[in-house]
Amino acid sequence: MTTTRTSERERRLSFKYGPKPVVGLIGAIGAGKSTAARCFTGRGGQVIDADALGHEALRQPEIVAALMKRWGERIVREDGSLDRREIGRIVFADRNERSALEATVFPYINRRTQTEISAAQANPDVGFVVLDAAVLLEAGWGDLVDTLAYVDAPREMRSVRLAARSGWDEAELTARESAQWSAEAKKARADTVLVNDGSRDELQAQVDRFVAQFCNVNGVRL
Repeated sequence: MTTTRTSERERRLSFKYGPKPVVGLIGAIGAGKSTAARCFTGRGGQVIDADALGHEALRQPEIVAALMKRWGERIVREDGSLDRREIGRIVFADRNERSALEATVFPYINRRTQTEISAAQANPDVGFVVLDAAVLLEAGWGDLVDTLAYVDAPREMRSVRLAARSGWDEAELTARESAQWSAEAKKARADTVLVNDGSRDELQAQVDRFVAQFCNVNGVRL
């Protein structure tokens, strides 16, 4: 009987990558996904930042060479690094170019993400893992996570934030949104929607409720 109970408990505590769940974090552009990620960190989660891994990918010699072969010297800065802003102008103006970029960098990000998830599973100080990835669904990384949270905020609020943070105008926001799944499609895939239209404390409370609910459903204390 003891062996049977242990096996059932192990199955209950087993997620895709081990005993700790992986939360996929997506959201509307400018909704405050990074703020939500910090809220998860404060509750014992380790965040894997796919955007940072994307920047890392653009420093890999083989990726640099492939992109230079396609787009030439115009994407290279004086210091030899890739000009991400110029690359952005290229790929957000042409779906085919964006697909070419994704085909070059997404495999690297996927491999690094799996490595980071495995390391977090082995770290006793980590309660759960958060994969912060704006294009998680578009990239086909849904199989990397056990549950999905979507961060939302009113468009007007997001537009103001992006203008202040990145200097984007409405046309830039629209172009970026058109390169991703619609908000409706993403929300339909999410297990919860976190609405970031108030204070940080209000967002933290929503994160706490999500973490508590996910723990209860899966029998895991985080």
